[in-house]
Amino acid sequence: LTLCEWIESSAAGAIVRESLYGFPALVTLHVIGLGLSAGTIVWFDLRLLGVGLGRAPITRVYRQLMPWAFAGFALMFSTGALLFAGFATSAYANVYFRVKMAAIALAGLNALVYHRSTERTVTEWDTTNDPPRSARVAGAVSIALWTIVVLAGRMMSYTLYSR
Repeated sequence: LTLCEWIESSAAGAIVRESLYGFPALVTLHVIGLGLSAGTIVWFDLRLLGVGLGRAPITRVYRQLMPWAFAGFALMFSTGALLFAGFATSAYANVYFRVKMAAIALAGLNALVYHRSTERTVTEWDTTNDPPRSARVAGAVSIALWTIVVLAGRMMSYTLYSR
């Protein structure tokens, strides 16, 4: 909590809270970053599930979508950090913030497990319409976790910034 108080009292925190356009501009950019990041990740996840883009090799879908996802994540992360600076002590105590952060961490862990294990055999199933169960599970878990991130973020807007 002491660290959160220090972050909130920083110049960045003051700008977010007190600037006429700081908060709305950051929220707008944060939502754009989220849409770009989570939106493109969901397209990839749908391919892993065998639901969409069935004729496209999974490795090609990944190569084409992930630069957009990474750019969106960078925008989402940087604007989220600035938004956190403005309301760090409120976020510290907010259950939806904690759920959102946990879901982001679990989504990262899910991606790590996919890349470290399931993806190692991608050459065997790259062009199939029905990827192996482990790939489908990774895609389904990813979609579920990013849905939780979005919903928890939305709930934060009703509970965190209302002081």
